[in-house]
Amino acid sequence: MPKRLPRSALLVASLVLAAGCSARRPVLYPNETLQKSGPTGADRDIAECMHLADGYVKSSRGREVARDAAIGGGTGAAAGAVGGAIYGSAGRGAAAGAATGVTAGLLSGLFRSSGPSPVYQNFVNTCLGDRGYRVIGWD
Repeated sequence: MPKRLPRSALLVASLVLAAGCSARRPVLYPNETLQKSGPTGADRDIAECMHLADGYVKSSRGREVARDAAIGGGTGAAAGAVGGAIYGSAGRGAAAGAATGVTAGLLSGLFRSSGPSPVYQNFVNTCLGDRGYRVIGWD
């Protein structure tokens, strides 16, 4: 009989997937360039400019998430060790606290609503401006 995933694992997987799908994108002013290219052409140009920015702008997002996970793991391990020592098993408490802390830190880092960095946004805005579009914001 196949093993079933615990509900918590399914919830975490769903939340991570939802976070990945919520990437912010530029919003364009309806000028002549946008009217000529239409929604399909504009989406293609946005995707190309974002791809160029991905290759040029160094992202620190992964490092931030890893840092948050490490901090959460250390904090959780310390709290778990204290709780475990009080109730009879510091080692088990530290292990449980570390696992909980890493998970909390990872999810906190993933769901921070910071969006793309200002440098990334400026790169994409400039790229789209060079193509005749006017970016009015990011949504």
